[in-house]
Amino acid sequence: MSGKTILVTGAARRVGRAIAREMHATGANIMVHYRQASAAAEALIAELNALRPFSAACLQADLQDLEVLPWLVSCTVDRFGRLDALVNNASSFFPTPFGSIDQAAWDDLVGSNLKAPLFLTQAAAPHLLAARGAVVNITDIHAERPLAGYPLYCAAKAGLLGLTRALAIELGPRVRVNAVAPGPILWPEEGFFDSTTRAAIVAHTLLERAGCRQDIARAVHYLLEDATYVTGQVINVDGGRSAHL
Repeated sequence: MSGKTILVTGAARRVGRAIAREMHATGANIMVHYRQASAAAEALIAELNALRPFSAACLQADLQDLEVLPWLVSCTVDRFGRLDALVNNASSFFPTPFGSIDQAAWDDLVGSNLKAPLFLTQAAAPHLLAARGAVVNITDIHAERPLAGYPLYCAAKAGLLGLTRALAIELGPRVRVNAVAPGPILWPEEGFFDSTTRAAIVAHTLLERAGCRQDIARAVHYLLEDATYVTGQVINVDGGRSAHL
């Protein structure tokens, strides 16, 4: 990946930050997108540029504003001269008990998890096609096996999984499009899962432990750099949890 450019959405913190670090270590230039975590984004690019000068930059954008998505792509290309890969990582997550779902929840969950990846990939497509590049979407194991209490989030991620396969057809053979579906990796900071629920989830996972953000980053690395004959696929990184949900 040396000299290539990767745009990672939601890259200032958590899994996105690990993906940015992992891919930067391959020699790639990284454009860090963030929505609100400006201090974390600036700290990350300072860290990456200290390792390799002028190899990282960041951009603030609300991905639900469709008009800003072409700008995000053009700024990346202007900064680094090319765009070789896109990682659609940014995501909203919160419960939506059936019967209380409203338009705001729909706009947030579907907007961040499905609409933004579609329109950002569309904006990036000409550059990705020219570079014979790749897209990785971060989905969720619950895209295929829904989680009770989260019907709208699960439906949005199911849409992203379907979009992954559809775009592999639309952009092939020059651009590969795949997905990584995390299982129990990082618990939501909002505390949606109490300690008892967390313990039950881990106990139901075949490896009987939670994963870490580097597990996702390494899977993304594989799909972007090594999996040259893989497209339209999803890798579940979940310790085997989805094998018997």
